[in-house]
Amino acid sequence: MKRNISLWLGLLAFALSPALAQAPATAPAGPTGKIHGHVTNPTGVSTTAGTVSLSTDSGRTSKYTFPISASGDYTGEAAPGTYTVVFRQPDTPSDKMVDSFDGVKILQGQDVLQDIDMSRKEFIDRLTPDQKKALDDLKKKNAEAMKTNEIIKGLNADLRLVTQDIKDADGARAAAIQALGATASKADIDAKEASIKTAKYSEVETLMLKDTGAKPDAAVLWAQLGQAQVGLKKYDDAETTFKKALEVDAKKPNPAIEGLCNSGLGEIYARTGKIPEANAAYDAAAKANPPQAAFYLKNEAVIFSQPATNNPDAQVAAADKAIAVDPTGSPILYYLKGQGLIGKATIDPKTQRIVLPQECADAYQKYLELAPTGPYAAEVKSILDQAGQKVDSGFKAAKPAKK
Repeated sequence: MKRNISLWLGLLAFALSPALAQAPATAPAGPTGKIHGHVTNPTGVSTTAGTVSLSTDSGRTSKYTFPISASGDYTGEAAPGTYTVVFRQPDTPSDKMVDSFDGVKILQGQDVLQDIDMSRKEFIDRLTPDQKKALDDLKKKNAEAMKTNEIIKGLNADLRLVTQDIKDADGARAAAIQALGATASKADIDAKEASIKTAKYSEVETLMLKDTGAKPDAAVLWAQLGQAQVGLKKYDDAETTFKKALEVDAKKPNPAIEGLCNSGLGEIYARTGKIPEANAAYDAAAKANPPQAAFYLKNEAVIFSQPATNNPDAQVAAADKAIAVDPTGSPILYYLKGQGLIGKATIDPKTQRIVLPQECADAYQKYLELAPTGPYAAEVKSILDQAGQKVDSGFKAAKPAKK
């Protein structure tokens, strides 16, 4: 997100007289001395293109020419003598120069420093009134750019911290177990997990409220604020924030931000019982950012499978949409589909066996085919066994522990 403005006065070139052919630069023979320096343009910014030449005829021809580095420095060797040091931009004609210094002496075995500072008064005084006005305008723009850059550096530092906070919030369950030990009660682990999430999301919210105030035209800041507010269950605030992010992003759409915000709205609507709105929001996320479509739709299925938002029909529909996008990339989708359909199972009055809907059985079989040792494999195998279904997969039950 660089906002640096390239500052240069392309019209700063002064004629030499008379105009003679440029002599090719030659490598010094015999004893030499060195010269080095830094080139600064009239706005006080380093110049990173052009050449510095050494001339013995006031700049009409060049005996030695050295390129300017990306950091604005030059260095070279030359035979001992007194030279005119000449700076030219890449587009400066050979019979013109931008700046020069007379009487620069290079001594054998020594390294002479000769900076070329075009922000010095002597150089500025040679500019025409129009050039001076252009320079003043550029300095103002440069000051604004530098101020903006400092703001952006701070915002990027905050975003790095926010990214880590959200990652930590996602891993709060594991962190809680590690902190309390695997033998801790579920209630204690749940409380610790909630505490970690609240702390992390609160920090994100505080930072992003500050940063959206400093730079309200940055959609990514609004998007991260919305994520924090969802994590804190501030659903009304999060809905407003995500819509603001989409409004700002519409000026220059970013698929990742559109996907994040629409999926965030989908989660809000799913958790507040607005099923059609949730479906539409998740579909919008998938459409906006196709490479992540299966991810968004899988999250939709997962959310509808959770106790607080349990909706088996919406869960199955979301799983089907995600499967259509990526049929084999995420086995859990088939588990979620089967789980959503198992409520429609019946009991055979004669055998007292579970009778699974065919789609449910097929989904469970597909899960075992794709993840025969997956985390839900034993559960799925047990359900199929109870329904008298032959398992058509490579599933193998875990061996009992040795006594």
